[in-house]
Amino acid sequence: MQKGVIDFVTLGCSKNLVDAERVMRQLEAAGWKCVHDAEEPKGEICVINTCGFIGDAKEESINMILQMAERKKKGKLRKLIVMGCLSERYRAELEAELPEVDEYYGKFDYEGMVSALGIPEYRDTGIPKSCKSFERHLTTPKHFAYLKISEGCNRMCSYCAIPLITGRHTSRPKEEILAEVKWLVSQGVKELNVIAQDLSSYGLDLEKRHMLPELIDEMAQIEGVEWIRLHYAYPTDFPEELLDVMAKHANVCKYLDIALQHCTDHMLGLMRRHITQAEQDALIRKIRERVPGICIRTTLLVGHPGETEEDFETLKAWVKTMRFERMGCFAYSDEEGTYANKHYQDDVPQEVKEARASELMAIQQEISAELMAQFVGKTERVIIDRKDGDYWIGRTQYDSPEVDCEVLISDQPSVFSIQPGDFVEVEITKAEEFDLYGKIIP
Repeated sequence: MQKGVIDFVTLGCSKNLVDAERVMRQLEAAGWKCVHDAEEPKGEICVINTCGFIGDAKEESINMILQMAERKKKGKLRKLIVMGCLSERYRAELEAELPEVDEYYGKFDYEGMVSALGIPEYRDTGIPKSCKSFERHLTTPKHFAYLKISEGCNRMCSYCAIPLITGRHTSRPKEEILAEVKWLVSQGVKELNVIAQDLSSYGLDLEKRHMLPELIDEMAQIEGVEWIRLHYAYPTDFPEELLDVMAKHANVCKYLDIALQHCTDHMLGLMRRHITQAEQDALIRKIRERVPGICIRTTLLVGHPGETEEDFETLKAWVKTMRFERMGCFAYSDEEGTYANKHYQDDVPQEVKEARASELMAIQQEISAELMAQFVGKTERVIIDRKDGDYWIGRTQYDSPEVDCEVLISDQPSVFSIQPGDFVEVEITKAEEFDLYGKIIP
């Protein structure tokens, strides 16, 4: 057990990761050493940042708590702290069921952890350094970071527990976000992955208007910002002026993550998406027309209560027609407290849900193989993430870290020296369903 060391374990999404990075930075300013996702945690304190989105995520969080509680029982851990979405939603239940946890924090009171832990008594010398609220202990490779611009969601889709956890949509002030961007650039960050529960609503609570287009426009003009990538837009009431900004700036990636969930009017209605198939299709056409060459990433949900075989067959045909560049698919999870949980019967058997998800992803695999093959012979700007065996691993502007395709580049020591974070021009020589291969052009 190492004194003065706090191990952080982050589960769930990149938005959770940003929260962990902020509290780690504040604890370091107070004199602690923070280690993130260590293979073998050795700190005297462990903080688990939990996810509570769907059943599998909740189970993973509980298992991690139990694992660390066992370490504490064996005397390998002095204090166990739980924070994040799971404890935001189920704190009372967790306190009753898992008393071995010393302290629970939710999603919005975690900064109190800094005050509670205070300054380690064995800290050698010095006064804690101050840090701005947006500064973070970056856990990602130093050349990219996630940038959270708002919290919460007002959409209240039938299946989603996020509003129950995060509350109403709250935008961060534009000036604070831009200051954070400048700080991130000063730390060596070149690529900003902009994230929120609902990008489309940014600014509505601040000035009763869509402010995302001007935020991204101003962000793109900050020196040192090489790539900006947009995650989690909502199709209903989408700020179309954003498309002009994307087309205007070369450093705004031709990439948009916009979860569509389904296509039939029947299912969009049951899901409370407040959009029709015709409106949704028209938006996708408009996005592709106004930002030529854009990569659209979407997420679909199958097995929602009321989904018929006809709905699913229509969805399959729609996926084949739309030919999304990137797509994920999830089986419905019945989450307590949601509209669907209260008002619908979970009437699609689990095996049917999973079979539908697998079938859709098999269709997408064929589409992806065809779209990826079109890159062969082209030259793409690629950011290098890491070295893995005989390959340098990078990404194009069409690919987000950890979830999308990668470019595998044969090591070419005779060309020139490259490092993670470098941008290189790569000729694509081979394509697979979800990866590209290429060689650097000197």
